Amino acid sequence: MSELTPYLCVRDARAAIAWYADVLGAEVTYPPIVMDDGRIGHVELAVDGAGWMMSEEFASSGVAAPDAARGAAVTLHLTVGDVDAVCERVRAAGTTLDRGPEDSPPAGRVAVFRDPSGHRWFLTQPLS
Repeated sequence: MSELTPYLCVRDARAAIAWYADVLGAEVTYPPIVMDDGRIGHVELAVDGAGWMMSEEFASSGVAAPDAARGAAVTLHLTVGDVDAVCERVRAAGTTLDRGPEDSPPAGRVAVFRDPSGHRWFLTQPLS
């Protein structure tokens, strides 16, 4: 079976790791690899088994964080057990929701936001 894993780029990986842990409940599943210049070159995180990789910007490799002025090219879709609870943490962290939370059959309970690094997240919770 094939697997597709997002590899996010952020400007400040330490801040992003803390935000994802505090707000999304993410766990570090592969510890940060710190480059000689102090940047994080690789780290892996997961929320309830849904994983992604992440690094800081590396202009020499053409790796850059999102540009908020251009909008999002990719949306990360994350299924969670309680969309409303995650949205409360998102708001408490000072992040504005773009949509929801709201019931949107057949998708379920949904919400959309952009994290402080500029990545767009679509949260969903199946309706009972």
